[in-house]
Amino acid sequence: MSFIPPPSTSHNMIPAWAAEAIPPRVGYLSRKALPIKRNDAEPLTREDVQYALLSYLFNNQRAVFTNPTNPKEPKLYFSDLYVTALYTSSKCSKVLKEKMLETPPFSIEFAKISLLTNVGRINTTMAFFPEMKTALRTYHPVPSLQKTDGNAQDAPRIKNCLKAAVLSSELKTAPPSTPEEVLAKLRAGQRPSTSVVNLIFVLANHAAPLSSVHFDGSLNFLDLFLPNTRFAAADRGKAFLWLLYHYLEDENAPNPFDDGYSKEHPGKIPQLRQLSTAEYQKENVDTPEEIQWGNMMSNQRNLFLQKLVSSIEVEKKARASAPHFVTGSLLHLF
Repeated sequence: MSFIPPPSTSHNMIPAWAAEAIPPRVGYLSRKALPIKRNDAEPLTREDVQYALLSYLFNNQRAVFTNPTNPKEPKLYFSDLYVTALYTSSKCSKVLKEKMLETPPFSIEFAKISLLTNVGRINTTMAFFPEMKTALRTYHPVPSLQKTDGNAQDAPRIKNCLKAAVLSSELKTAPPSTPEEVLAKLRAGQRPSTSVVNLIFVLANHAAPLSSVHFDGSLNFLDLFLPNTRFAAADRGKAFLWLLYHYLEDENAPNPFDDGYSKEHPGKIPQLRQLSTAEYQKENVDTPEEIQWGNMMSNQRNLFLQKLVSSIEVEKKARASAPHFVTGSLLHLF
């Protein structure tokens, strides 16, 4: 895979963006660096969730994916494929299913947050409703992905829903857990080879060894979802969809997400274009309304915590000042 730098006005051979230090690495430095890290009540920005990338994926209009519930039906967009996988999960509650049917925009927002959980950007310590009491999790408003009334889920419930999002044929046997096992299903004629959710888990878990298979060795699958890579969101989205098609549908036939480079280099993802600073700063810009809503929800969370702490203190004082009675068994000693 080669990368296309933005045009430079400099007369030397070093592109303008090269002076801005971007540390060389193979993917994220460790899995600890993958999840979004924010303090309680701190909003997750468009940059955090890579909103432009999510928008590209869920707005993509190429219907090329086999419907896992009925392979003979017309092909699906990625958005339909992913939402269907969540909806048919055995851990998707009745209330959540009803909300997804009643409010399609909610189902897309829920799917976007689920995808971030799927790849590990959102871990199981996060929750998305301000009245959360447990100290084991932190609350975070996500203004760009909470525009509908709802989405009051926490990451552990989302993760459970994802883990149960398997094909009907995988209910009695374990789904494939390695890229080789996924491709074996594909080569045996199974379309899709596994659920889209399970495939994403597999690709995330094997990001390092696949770095030199589908990438050039300097990046890997998880880097597609990380900020500060400076690669165009649309290009990263196309690379992601290319990988899904390669493993779910066909590893040999022309990939609908191919470009000239991937056609000439079988098994390699399409090119990723490096953004200039000006271009990079235009991606993932929070709107004033989102900033205002995020601050409002942060204040609501802080107020809730203050009231919660006060009520706990009152309860402690009440217990301390309560009269202590001598039990009947002790009275017999006197």
